[in-house]
Amino acid sequence: MPAQPTSFEAWASELATLLRDREVAVPVDALITFVAALGEVGALGRATVHDAGLATLLRSPDDRPAFDQAFAQWWDGTPGAPPAGDDATPEVELAFDQDEGNGTADDEAGDDPSEALRFSAAERLRHVDLAQCSPAELDELHRLISLIALRPVERRTRRRRPAQRSGDRIDLRRTLRATVASDGDVLAWHRSRPRQRPRKVVLLIDVSGSMEPYSRGLLRFAHAAVSGSGRTGVKVEAFAVGTRLTRLTRELSEPNPDAALGLATDATRDFSGGTRLGDTLAQFVSDWGAPGIARGAEVVVLSDGWDRGDAALLDDTMARLALLARRVIWVNPLRASPGYAPLARGMATALPHVDEFVDGHSFGSLENLAELLGQRRFGVY
Repeated sequence: MPAQPTSFEAWASELATLLRDREVAVPVDALITFVAALGEVGALGRATVHDAGLATLLRSPDDRPAFDQAFAQWWDGTPGAPPAGDDATPEVELAFDQDEGNGTADDEAGDDPSEALRFSAAERLRHVDLAQCSPAELDELHRLISLIALRPVERRTRRRRPAQRSGDRIDLRRTLRATVASDGDVLAWHRSRPRQRPRKVVLLIDVSGSMEPYSRGLLRFAHAAVSGSGRTGVKVEAFAVGTRLTRLTRELSEPNPDAALGLATDATRDFSGGTRLGDTLAQFVSDWGAPGIARGAEVVVLSDGWDRGDAALLDDTMARLALLARRVIWVNPLRASPGYAPLARGMATALPHVDEFVDGHSFGSLENLAELLGQRRFGVY
């Protein structure tokens, strides 16, 4: 059984990460369903937890072998067969607000031993603007955002590794060694291929006063990315940008989301203050980006683009950043507003240097951002 978690969410996220490593898609809503199922059926029996995961996390029968392998690794750390069925284990089925087919939500509800789980609230909140939420809704959305996980995008390195048949080069050293060992007979041409390493992700979060309705939700997203790097393998760096630059990677590494957010806000002395994007981004490029953090990385700027600083400096800095990074993604919470146009001076200045310009106002838009960061190919739009 896995080590005792600090929460069902963290515990279940470990299984979701193992599934994603095996190319099994696990949307956040499926993970939420699994967490709720654990709360209903308990987490003490292997078969019970296995069946709950099978019912809630899988979308295709073709993923069953990958699920069984991931579950075995997650539960006891060794590969093995799926747990035997248990007649006493209740099935877990999902019920939605809109009925499907000819059934009804209340059909034999009292006689069926299965637990029906409803997640209409989570679905309803998926596209709600963070700036328009009640405190209770914000608490729920922050919990959902904390479950988002990044999927690593690998890049080729100069170092190479042995390959069986798919290598793009002949490995002369291994081939010669094998030839010598076989008394001069070339039995096979050994091949090699480049080693793969996950690309770095850099998050630059605007914490100025104009971003106050969104900054805490975006910091939750950053915390999920930074604190989850040990599970996902994605190296994530996070910085706050306002009137000064503040590195928050250490603070956001704290596993507890609330504690991490407290540490991050305490460390950011200009939280909800002014903004000088040109100055702070220039400091990032000079002190952190050019020396290595931004080189070949996915750089994400989360900002509404309002800037009181020098537009020429911002233009020059964004041009330098675009040359360093694999791509620059700009996440603007205002982009989803009706009639929005990128007319703010900072946004208009930065946009020509941006590869992707996306929304960032809701839980759903941050889910989409995580998916975008996991894409191996991209286009400019």
